[in-house]
Amino acid sequence: MGTLFLVSTPIGNLEDFTFRGLRILREASVIAAEDTRRTKNLCAHYGISTPLTSYHDFNKEEKTPILLARLREGADIVLVSDAGTPLISDPGYYLVKHATASNIPVVPIPGPSAILAALAASGLPTDAFVFEGFLPRKPGAKKKMLSRLSDDHRTLILFETAPRLSATLEALFEAMGHRKIVVARELTKLHEEIIRGDIAEVQETCRSKSLKGEITLVIEGNRHPKKIISPHEPG
Repeated sequence: MGTLFLVSTPIGNLEDFTFRGLRILREASVIAAEDTRRTKNLCAHYGISTPLTSYHDFNKEEKTPILLARLREGADIVLVSDAGTPLISDPGYYLVKHATASNIPVVPIPGPSAILAALAASGLPTDAFVFEGFLPRKPGAKKKMLSRLSDDHRTLILFETAPRLSATLEALFEAMGHRKIVVARELTKLHEEIIRGDIAEVQETCRSKSLKGEITLVIEGNRHPKKIISPHEPG
């Protein structure tokens, strides 16, 4: 029986790679990559010649049985996303779910994560947080989701794209008012930028900039959440 390794790769700066992660990539039988072009460039940088195969949302149902068969035959397979930790906003969950159901060993190789990097640098509470990925595209669904999250006391982390940032900041202000927020852009890359402040202030700052690249939002939780009254408690 082989092992499925989940290897975290750099989110920008190629120096952010663990020695263990590089060794596993070199020793594996095959690397299953979300975008083989990006992973090919990464492997070329480190002189890794392990064969690549694509694994993404559009072929996961076809590829999963093939990869599971190879694992059962004893091959070690590495799963990587385009950047960062596999399974976070990518299709790797489907493969891991089926691998664990088949009692195939699954081993995580920790490393870079935009979520944790942004949270650590945010200056907001780190003792309890929730990651919600990307907000819905449709305004109504986005508003409903933010309304649900607005009473949560935990620090909120979201992914967003530059073209949608302005609308999302507006929706956040409508749902949450004057809360602290951090816009972390292009983390670990050449043009890394971290903007901190009140949601309204950050709105103004971002409005005057032409922001590009990958963005992680870290939002202060509700410091005064509504008290949920028990049916047996006097209201």
